[in-house]
Amino acid sequence: MTGTEQAFADEAALTVEALVRDVELAEPLPYLRSRDAEGRATRRAWLLIRLFTEPIGTVLVDLPPNGLKPADLAAAIDVAHRPRIRQRAAAAGVRLTEPLGVNGIVPRRAVPYLAQREAVLRDAPHIAVAVCTKDRPDGLRRLLDSLLASTYPDFRIVVVDNNGPDDDRAAAVVREAATRGDVTYVREPQPGASHARNRAMRETAGEIVACTDDDAVVDEFWLAEIARALFEHPEADIVTAPVVPAELVTEAQVWFEEFGGLSKGRGFTPDAFTPPFRQDPLYPCPGFGAGANMAIGGFNPALGPGTPAMGSEDTLAFTQVLRAGGTIVYHPGAIVRHYHRRDVAGLERQLVGYGTGLTAAYASLVRSEPSVLVELVRLVPTALRDLYSHDGVRAEGIGETFPRELLRANRRGMLRGPFAYAKGRRQSVNAAHYLARNDTPAKARAS
Repeated sequence: MTGTEQAFADEAALTVEALVRDVELAEPLPYLRSRDAEGRATRRAWLLIRLFTEPIGTVLVDLPPNGLKPADLAAAIDVAHRPRIRQRAAAAGVRLTEPLGVNGIVPRRAVPYLAQREAVLRDAPHIAVAVCTKDRPDGLRRLLDSLLASTYPDFRIVVVDNNGPDDDRAAAVVREAATRGDVTYVREPQPGASHARNRAMRETAGEIVACTDDDAVVDEFWLAEIARALFEHPEADIVTAPVVPAELVTEAQVWFEEFGGLSKGRGFTPDAFTPPFRQDPLYPCPGFGAGANMAIGGFNPALGPGTPAMGSEDTLAFTQVLRAGGTIVYHPGAIVRHYHRRDVAGLERQLVGYGTGLTAAYASLVRSEPSVLVELVRLVPTALRDLYSHDGVRAEGIGETFPRELLRANRRGMLRGPFAYAKGRRQSVNAAHYLARNDTPAKARAS
């Protein structure tokens, strides 16, 4: 461990930036202590507010030294989400006219949200879960544990390992998980997240496929809510959903959320992106979702983690679906929790990757459809204004402590994106030629 890494470890051992937890309004509100379960001091709490398991929104509250009393927590939640809470409560026969109480909202009749989920589960479609992994055996184990804890009745998991042939750590994790459920192991020798995801798509051809990553965990209702989204929107080509933080231990993780996180400020309001579009699918990219939480197939192998472009294979796929007249459904109930990078250097690399990947995706679009260039040129003034304005969409959620150098790093990435795409495309073609001349390792089932 380097000196910097040790410093972060020491700091994390003493304090956390924000406590992260769910608050269910159908239950008595908790007393929030100023220390987490491991005894670390914390000044704030990031709360996912739910009612009858349905996500309502989030609240970030300060924690006094003696903790936050349930009544004070109720007041903060009420200020942030009063209309939506009352709407959902009314559907369950509860009329809330006074400030939110602390004893829990008890339904007086069947809760529609729960009843609809139960109806979907009675005829639950089979779902294949695609998990791509590289160099994260502990994260993979944590994710598989969360998936296997699901009560969804009909699913299987396909783990695609993008490590080298001499690294069998992921295979060992899958072998153990396969003793508890239907978990299959596949090795993809060609590096890059897109190659791994496309391999997963080939392994699950003909199935409904839900994708997530090895640095995340899934909510217990994740698969059930994906099934609900597909039941409610049979026309959907893609289903996406929120990716919320699993922890906010360090300031870097908080800054990532301020930058938009992985949900890009989409929030918890259901939506469908379908023609005619309310905005241009090219820019500003709506919060369709992220690769850590989606049901989709087909990725550009010159984009994504593990390539010079570093990312945006999911953004490109989303944009291509929309431009082809397809439909993306955003369903807030299917929640995934993500472990953001804890250190500032890692966050900077990530934001460089986001910038690089975005313009690399545009380069890919122009290559396949040259007329897109005219549309992109028309959008440049708006994009530049948003990038450099203090009140633009990019700076909307950023706090005073957010390092401006991170914004500059993101913009530097944008400048190199087209060159990174060209390099990644050459590498992908060369690797494909090499693999065509050599035997590809066969699929192995962990047992």
